[in-house]
Amino acid sequence: MTDLSTQTNLKANEIILTDAERQPCEVWTRVMGYHRPVASFNIGKKGEHGERKFFQECRA
Repeated sequence: MTDLSTQTNLKANEIILTDAERQPCEVWTRVMGYHRPVASFNIGKKGEHGERKFFQECRA
């Protein structure tokens, strides 16, 4: 019989949560100068948020 920790490469003190024990992460973003949860956006605004691209400014 194999131990669960050896079977999944987990450390003995690592905690595993089931999906029932998890809670959704609330994502907030800055809109027009104030912060707002993305969950409260309408369908179009959620689509725009999903299309955003992140960039890193290059050093000169």
